[in-house]
Formats: sequence, C-alpha cells, structure tokens
Amino acid sequence: MEKEILEKLKNEIVKSSVINNELYVKYEVKRGLRDISGKGVLAGLTEIADVVGTEIKNGELCSIDGKLIYRGIDVNDIINGIKKEGRFGFEETIYLLLFGRLPNKEELNRFHDIIVEYRNLPKAFVKDIMMKSTNKDVMNTMARSVLTLYNFDENPDDISLENVLEQSIQLISRASLLAVYSYAAISYYRKEKSLIIHKPSKELSIAENLLYMLREDKVYTDKEAKLLDIALILHAEHGGGNNSTFTNHVITSSGTDTYSAVSASLASLKGYKHGGANIKVTKMMDDIKINVKNWDDDEEIAAYLEKILNKEAFDKNGLIYGMGHAVYSLSDPRAVILKKYAKELATEKGIESEYKIYAKVEKIAPKMISKHKKMYKGVSANVDFYSGLVYQILGIPEELFTPLFAVARMVGWSAHRMEEIANHAKIIRPAYKNVCEPKEYVELESR
Repeated sequence: MEKEILEKLKNEIVKSSVINNELYVKYEVKRGLRDISGKGVLAGLTEIADVVGTEIKNGELCSIDGKLIYRGIDVNDIINGIKKEGRFGFEETIYLLLFGRLPNKEELNRFHDIIVEYRNLPKAFVKDIMMKSTNKDVMNTMARSVLTLYNFDENPDDISLENVLEQSIQLISRASLLAVYSYAAISYYRKEKSLIIHKPSKELSIAENLLYMLREDKVYTDKEAKLLDIALILHAEHGGGNNSTFTNHVITSSGTDTYSAVSASLASLKGYKHGGANIKVTKMMDDIKINVKNWDDDEEIAAYLEKILNKEAFDKNGLIYGMGHAVYSLSDPRAVILKKYAKELATEKGIESEYKIYAKVEKIAPKMISKHKKMYKGVSANVDFYSGLVYQILGIPEELFTPLFAVARMVGWSAHRMEEIANHAKIIRPAYKNVCEPKEYVELESR
C-alpha cells in the first residue's frame, strides 16, 4: 500500500475512533478496568495469589509496603525457607500454586520426576518446527511453538480438569526448552551466530537447566542458578488481574483449548507495558549511562530523567520504565528481593557501578514522576526495574528477558486456567457503551 494512501486511511481511523475523554467520566467508565486511584475493578475471585499494596488502618485505606502471597504464604517466607535449606525452590512453588499446598519431601521428589519426564519435545520438533521460518522475536516463536504442540496432542480439545492438568505440566516442563531453542534458532538464522543446541539434563532443576542449555560450555555457578531460581519464583504468579493472566481467564472462559489459551497469554506478556517492560528498562538504562557523564551526580541524573519525562530523550514516550505499579505504591516485594541479590552479585562480579546507577535512578525517579504527573498514590520500582539487571549480570541475552518471564508465569497461567475450569465460570463478557451518533445510510452514487 502506498504511503500517502496509508496515511490518509490512518487519519480516517483517528477521526472515527478517538473518543472524547469527557465521555469516560460521564458514563463512569473504569478505563483499563481501574478506578481513579489505579485499583482494579473486581472481576472475579481466586485462591491462588494475593497482591497487596494497601490495608485499612483506623478506618482509612493506607498504602503499605507491598506483599505477594502465594496460596496464603508470603513469597518472602518461601524464599527465606529455601535459602536457609540451601536448595532450589521453583519446583516447590509450582506444586504450591497448582495444588494449593506445600508438598512433603516424597511428593516433591515425585513431582520433580514428573516434570523431568515431560522435559522433552516431540521428535524432530526443533528441526522441523522451530528451526524453520524463524520469527524475529523469541516470544512469537514460543507462541507459534505452543500452538503447534496442539497437533502433537492426542486429546488437545479435551478440557476436563485431568487432561488440562497434564497439558499444563507438560507446557511448564517444556517452556524453558521452547525459550532457549527459539533464541538459538533466531540467533543462528537471523544473526548468523553459531548454532548451539544442548539437550536438557534430567538431573537438574529448571533454573539450573536453563543455564546449562543456554551456555555454550554448560558451566554455571550454584549462586547464579539459585539467583535465577529466585527470579523464577518471583515471576511465577501475580494474581488474576494482570494482563496476561486475565487474558488466560477470558480465553479459558470461552471453552477453548489449553494451547490457544497459553499462546494468547504469551502474546499479552510480550507487550512493553507488561512482560516486555524489563527489556525497555535495560534499554533506557543503557541510554542513561551513555548520556549521563557522571553516574554519581544526582542532579545530572535528575536532569536527564526530566528530559525523558518531557519526551525529549530515549524513546520520547515520556515514560520512566520500571517505575510504578497498578497495585503497589510504597514498594514491590519482588523488586526489593531482586535488588538485594543484584547488589550482591554485581559486587561479586566487580560491576558495582552498574548496580549503583540503577539504585540512584530508583531513588530519584519517583520524585521526578510526582513532579510531572498528578499522582493518586506513590510510585516505586517494580519487578521489571531490577529483573533485567539480574539477567544481564547472569549473562542472559536481552532477547530472553521476557521469555524467561513467560517460563515462570506459565505456572500462574496454568493455575488460573484450572481454577476457571473448576468453577464452571460463565464466559467473560464485559460491556462497552456505544457513543456513536446516529447516521443515515446514503446511497453510493450520492456520496
């Protein structure tokens, strides 16, 4: 299509599609399904996770340090528990989120064996599916691969709870393979890098296996693997209202198959306002590091953040990525945990200055945002602000930042899909009010 024609048609769309903001107020529409304070509209009930940013004190709603609760257990307690015992905890977290309770040692070992049993892909799947007609983006390749796995399932449309459970565990087990092999295919065909395909190990945890498959020499330290394990735990679930999980609820409520529901969630997570935000953060921070000469100068950092907010710098969208959250205001517990481990590993690897500039931006940005925008609640760093730094320190390619999020969140999606099915919920259908003025049809010859 010619550029001039495309521009003209685009203007037609803008003219016919942009709705007067005053109408949203008039009809009390909760844009983004949130109220004016950013709180989500109640759309359902869940027992899987609770995302807490406020509480009632003396009869008033007050902001508090954020809490993330998995099946009634604070995620901090989970991480402190596995750290104390010196073991990996993502598999235990999967069990907790899917089945509602912590497993005993025997149950956890048996569950690990089940995950390992499904740690494979159909014969020639990598060569015939993933290595052909590669996408530009790992998330798109993963989504296509998930949809293709439908064809290798004997009962893909069976949405009985037993069958969906088996499909879900398979996808959770295969997610890391889909992510790493998708990256390998794209790197080989589109970036002309060496093709490295390591078969997964049946002895390792999911976190260890990711590093084992990703690194050319298969070598990683125990500390690196345990940091990645913690990152997976923190990304595994975040309530029913986040965009990709709500997408899964919506798709599941229609009665469709597991592969369609998960591919839709992957498409949602890819967006830069959701799972893709961690890549935006690292790109923004790279831009700041280039343009701020003195990383220790708070005033110079603040001046550049002002340019970003004024749409004069970086991507000119006026956003400081990684700052702010729909629920959390004082702090995001995931960011607090990742910040601590990022500092430890950065110091150990001799790149403490990299960590320090992140910490300075985290400190200065909320003040700058509050100055520029009318805020109804506090602003703090969210999980995306530090997750990208953690992945960079671990030597993980940028193209895998969001796919690793998907590897972890596959658990939450699966738990919510099964909860939706178990409750025999109605198909989700919110209302949209039509505000178009009546028009008369005019015959073609008279237009």
